[in-house]
Amino acid sequence: MKKKKHGTRDINALAKSIVDLATDENPPKEDPSSEKNPHAVALGKLGGKKGGKARAAKLTKEQRSEIAKRAAKARWSKNK
Repeated sequence: MKKKKHGTRDINALAKSIVDLATDENPPKEDPSSEKNPHAVALGKLGGKKGGKARAAKLTKEQRSEIAKRAAKARWSKNK
């Protein structure tokens, strides 16, 4: 099935595309390479939960303060 542009003005073409989508017996299969490995996902979640705390533990108070100041400056500069 070819992809149609969304801006179809012909009502008959729109109706046909709706019927085609509704009656399609063989829906397009998802690309198997897009599936995620569940073990890799679990490892990523573990690392993500530890990451911020581990980074903060390594930094000095002055370094954390400087990072926070830069972040605040970046947030406030977006409004101008």
